Amino acid sequence: MQAPSVGGVMLPRGNGQTVRLSRGASLTDFAEKINANPASLVAVMMNLGEMVTATQSVSDETLQLLAGEMNYVVEIVSPEEEDRELLESFDIEFGEDEGGEEFLVARPPVVTVMGHVDHGKTRLLDTIRKTNVVAGEAGGITQHIGAYQVTTEVNDEERRITFIDTPGHEAFTAMRARGAKSTDIAILVVAANDGVMPQTVEALNHAKAADVPIVVAVNKIDVEGADPTKVRGQLTEYGLVAEEYGGDTMFVDISAKQGLNIDQLLEAVVLTADASLDLRANPEQDAQGIAIESHLDRGRGAVATVLVQRGTLRVGDTMVVGDAYGRVRAMLDDKGENVEEAGPSTPVLVLGLTNVPGAGDNFLVVDEDRTARQIAEKRAARERNANFARRGVRFSLENLDEALKAGLVQELNLIIKGDASGSVEALESSLLQLDVGDEVDIRVLHRGVGAVTESDINLATGSDAIVIGFNVRAAGRAAQMAEREGVDVRYYSVIYQAIEEIEAALKGMLKPEYEEVELGTAEIREVFRSSKLGNIAGVLIRSGEVKRNTKARLLRDGKVIAENLSISGLRRFKDDVTEIREGFEGGINLGNFNDIKVDDVIATYEMREKPRS
Repeated sequence: MQAPSVGGVMLPRGNGQTVRLSRGASLTDFAEKINANPASLVAVMMNLGEMVTATQSVSDETLQLLAGEMNYVVEIVSPEEEDRELLESFDIEFGEDEGGEEFLVARPPVVTVMGHVDHGKTRLLDTIRKTNVVAGEAGGITQHIGAYQVTTEVNDEERRITFIDTPGHEAFTAMRARGAKSTDIAILVVAANDGVMPQTVEALNHAKAADVPIVVAVNKIDVEGADPTKVRGQLTEYGLVAEEYGGDTMFVDISAKQGLNIDQLLEAVVLTADASLDLRANPEQDAQGIAIESHLDRGRGAVATVLVQRGTLRVGDTMVVGDAYGRVRAMLDDKGENVEEAGPSTPVLVLGLTNVPGAGDNFLVVDEDRTARQIAEKRAARERNANFARRGVRFSLENLDEALKAGLVQELNLIIKGDASGSVEALESSLLQLDVGDEVDIRVLHRGVGAVTESDINLATGSDAIVIGFNVRAAGRAAQMAEREGVDVRYYSVIYQAIEEIEAALKGMLKPEYEEVELGTAEIREVFRSSKLGNIAGVLIRSGEVKRNTKARLLRDGKVIAENLSISGLRRFKDDVTEIREGFEGGINLGNFNDIKVDDVIATYEMREKPRS
């Protein structure tokens, strides 16, 4: 029934009916649900003091305000529920094994290693898979997620175990929680010399929330002050009672550094899986699973590490991963070798996707490319609308405190770009959890993988956002564009630096600091080998000037490959020089660092003291 509304605009009046809308819906979407003219809703919003167009994505609060004025109740559909409804519209069931019991076969357990920082999680994974990922991590923190499969022998039978390599830093709480949800068993690593620490309890709670069995690895039994018995006693308080004390939790005393009792730990995982879980899946259906990690590879394009949870993924299958889709062009196992198919609990690196999906996105195989594209496009549109609905106003960290005190701003808008989706997701989650009082909200307008681009700067310009680059730099003309538009772009290589700096800005505690000033960039055109000096880069100076003895970093395809390098040698033809200006060619020696390739970029900079306002 039509009834007069605010300002004399005629539109339907609800009687407390519930209207279901997705996050980031527009007034047109609302109007369709209640059979009204979108223009009338625009008029109502104007009378309420809000200037909103009919097709503009609006926030949840705006939708609630409008619905309340018209006596409707708006229910914002969760992304998970919306995705389930989307798949149902294509007659796809996600998360279920097809067929009866006769189709199910045993699969390997999927394991996540959890625990307090510095208790040896990465070292343990290192020892298990006989590789070394610690050396390449900034600050010694595992920044990325991967998945690996190992083989062990239990009761003269060869058994496989899949490990999800989640970062152990407490800043990665969200990723660790997600790891537990895609996991069958959790290994809780506790240092015998430290005992139970706050993050130990946090990891334990994640595993319990995901309802997964726990195997406790008491690490560092070879160091001074180690007391495995004390660890068993402490964990009893949290409901983990060792088998020798009459409980049902297996404890294994290990030394990841010395490689002690690693086989016993793997055996404990297999025995726990056999005793507590029914690990079976249908390998004959279309593959489904979860994306563990993804990134942009210079030679391969968008690649994603996926964990197959049911079905079998084959080369040539058409798959959808979050808002990415494509035909599987090739698959690599954790050793980098090509494989033709991957069954349940098998992690593989997939090539052939249109773009980089998010860590934790589900994947599924569909029959037609068209279906995959439609699902991906609808997911992307939903995400885009939700991002537009969160837009706000721009400022920098330096003037944030003044803006807060003046009441000019109530929220801090961020754009996060990183070298891998897992890192980006974890950084976003950590920032959103910062407790800075009621004066300001933190909103992430956009997050993505790859270098900071001009479109990122455009979004920041239009919405007064601060751009955070995590292990990536600005690509192409994005840096000049940011400087021209006054966009605040921050670069970090360790996640805690970003969290602490933004928290300090929000609390008005920023202190004077040193500012990085770019001096010049050089593009490597040729690499010369020298038995005396190592590799020498033949370069063309692209911008500014390159000076001897200044700091430098090496960029490859927009990503930071090496930090804290030094220009130890600089030559023009046969002459040693102190500087080379833009447009000239020369030779650069980076001291002991020799991992340089043609098309790499050497960016030189110096640190200048900069008092914060």
